[in-house]
Amino acid sequence: MSHAPDRIAAAALVRDGSVLLGHRHPQRRWYPDCWDLVGGHVETGETPADAVVRECLEELGVTIHDPAPVRITIDDPTLEMHAFLVTGWSGEPANLALDEHDALGWFTASELPDLPLAHPALLPFLLGLLIDQ
Repeated sequence: MSHAPDRIAAAALVRDGSVLLGHRHPQRRWYPDCWDLVGGHVETGETPADAVVRECLEELGVTIHDPAPVRITIDDPTLEMHAFLVTGWSGEPANLALDEHDALGWFTASELPDLPLAHPALLPFLLGLLIDQ
């Protein structure tokens, strides 16, 4: 018996040619010790857009404006991924979820290939976002 995939909403905050990523804590059960988009599970009754707004407020302390859905294909049947490009927000991102991320960082397109990313599909996805900005 298969169960429904986990619905995940993730935000790519982009500013001045860089994207904000969180370094997943080494003790995390899933995808430990790597860089990933900020986000989390879509809760019952939430839309993915609602979830990404909530997650950015909880994890970064920012209120995002007009998250734009962007296509990302993650080859993992246990995940249903919803990604959003975010170019406007109120507040300055800070790491408020220390149990989830042990660091935050802004990265340019030239820095991304050297990072250990949570999933191989993230690199072409992030490069595409930064090149289009």
